[in-house]
Amino acid sequence: MQRKHLFLALLSAGLILLIFLIMQPLEVIHFVDYIAILAPKGAIALAERNLLLIIQAVMLIVVIPVYLFTFIFSWKFSATKPHEHYDPDLVDNKVAEYFWWGIPAVLTAAICVLTCYKTAELDPYKPIPSEKKTITIQVVALQWKWLFIYPEEQIASVNFLQFPVGAPVRFEITADAPMNSFWIPHLGGQIYAMPGMRTVLHLIADEAGVYRGSSANLSGTGFAGMVFQAKASTEEEFQNWVAQAKASSGLDYAQLAKPSSYDPVQMYTVAPGLFDQIVMKYMK
Repeated sequence: MQRKHLFLALLSAGLILLIFLIMQPLEVIHFVDYIAILAPKGAIALAERNLLLIIQAVMLIVVIPVYLFTFIFSWKFSATKPHEHYDPDLVDNKVAEYFWWGIPAVLTAAICVLTCYKTAELDPYKPIPSEKKTITIQVVALQWKWLFIYPEEQIASVNFLQFPVGAPVRFEITADAPMNSFWIPHLGGQIYAMPGMRTVLHLIADEAGVYRGSSANLSGTGFAGMVFQAKASTEEEFQNWVAQAKASSGLDYAQLAKPSSYDPVQMYTVAPGLFDQIVMKYMK
């Protein structure tokens, strides 16, 4: 009896909360915008979000009936209904076996095919077709900060990067510290940064804005401060930022590479080939 009262209390509380949310102004309940992967700002992130939702919807085809029939059977064959018919031989019923094994098997196969197709389509090494020129940004995961090198412009920045909205960005990623993971949730999935290796990630921003980037891999005491800003701006704003960076002082990489956390945004000029030197320093 106590469990029944608890169930009714929780059900009532849930209904009251639902009614409260429905009656609120739309701007109050737009909490989805705060979940980056559910509020994509680029084509890659949008495709990944859609794939996630499609797979969740397919799985719910199995999950919802399971929960529904759990409540139905619990009510129908409860101790308060002793005269209900119970068939212990249902376990050998072929129609039922085909139903509860066949449907999940078909849905699992569908998810596998869809995931394989989308994995190839969203290959991070695959360039993004566009009429705009692709921007190359070389990413170095340090301890505990991010260094972004623009090889064509011969500039670099710490914990901040900027690029034109609508222009594909080719990230070349490595690490000069313990293995890490580069991630801008609003624009796409994460990819690892490893010493002595060069990984590639192609992203694009379809909307102007400043997006939070972070490390997606625990890397020690300064991990919490290893965040950066990714700004998608107009072409004019990007060129102004490049000109400002070119007026900065030269980069002392040996000093910058020393462990530190919560570093402020800084801009530098750099000599050509710095990224390749960082990668090759771990090669025999």
